[in-house]
Order: sequence, then C-alpha cells, then structure tokens
Amino acid sequence: MRIKAVMAVLGLCLVATLGFIFVQSATATTHTIEPFFGDYIGEATFTDEGIEYKRDLGVSISKTKKGFRVVWKTTTHKPNGGGKTKTYDIDFIPTKRDNVYSSAMKTNVFGGRTALDPLEGDPYVWARITDDTLTVFALIVTEEGGYEMQVYDRTLAPDGLDLKFSRNRNGKNLRLIEARLKRL
Repeated sequence: MRIKAVMAVLGLCLVATLGFIFVQSATATTHTIEPFFGDYIGEATFTDEGIEYKRDLGVSISKTKKGFRVVWKTTTHKPNGGGKTKTYDIDFIPTKRDNVYSSAMKTNVFGGRTALDPLEGDPYVWARITDDTLTVFALIVTEEGGYEMQVYDRTLAPDGLDLKFSRNRNGKNLRLIEARLKRL
C-alpha cells in the first residue's frame, strides 16, 4: 500500500513537471522584428580624450519585402561649433538561424542585395534579436589585418528604445555610448 502511495505522488510530480514545461514552452514568445518598427530620436553626450561631445541620434526601423531596414543617423557636435553627420542604411534578411539576419548592403549584377566584402575594407554586418533587444554588429578588417567591432544594442523601452553602442579594436574598448531614443 505504501509503495502505491509513493508511486502516486511521484506520478503527480511528473505530471506537474511536464505540465509546467508545456505551459512554459507554450507561453514563450517568438522574438520578431515588428515591435521595433518605427522612428526614434534622442541625444547622447560622451567624452573622447577629455573633450565632451554631444550627438544627435535618429533611427528608423521598417519592413522590407524580404526582411527589414535599419536607417540611422548621427550628428556629432564639436565644442568649437563644428559637426559631422553620418547616415547608415542597411537591409537585413532572415538566415537559416532563428532571429539572426544577414545584411544586404549592395546590389549584385542580378539586382539582388548582398553583404559587402570585409577584406576589401567593407564592414561585415549582421543582426540578431534576443528577447527585447535588436543588436546590429559591424565587423571591420583594419588595414593592418586587425579588427574593429561595433555593436548597436537597441532595447525596447516603454517610450522608445534604449541604445547602447560600443566600439572595440583588437580587444581594446574605444567607446561606449548609451542613450534613450523616444518613439515618434
């Protein structure tokens, strides 16, 4: 009789555990790009070699026929009143890996968009979605054969995106910029 009671309790524990696993897997969300779609603006302040700079930031994330596009613009204001603006426009397409996207940055002879060649000085760019963060990676092979890695983490926030940008060259951290971008 006692063995039957123990077996019954073990059976209930097994059923409860399997039920918990089933519920967890059923409620797990698939991470998609759609929540990121929109236009965002913000600003950041950072210090470089003891000089403080202000940067205006903007990003637009939108749907394309085969994936999505990320367009971002940064304007760096120098203390002397000068400034420099850079704009990047990259299409991303799904890969065989879940939530990993290949860049499609140039048009080939057949009109298709393909990745650039990092050994020719072009950045190799890809993206991934992890939880509520869209990360864009840019790997650059330097003239000396070393590398530079730029990472743009854009995390969904109640009123927009939290941006964390880092730049690393040959294992040395060169820059870290964090900002809140408001959804327009």
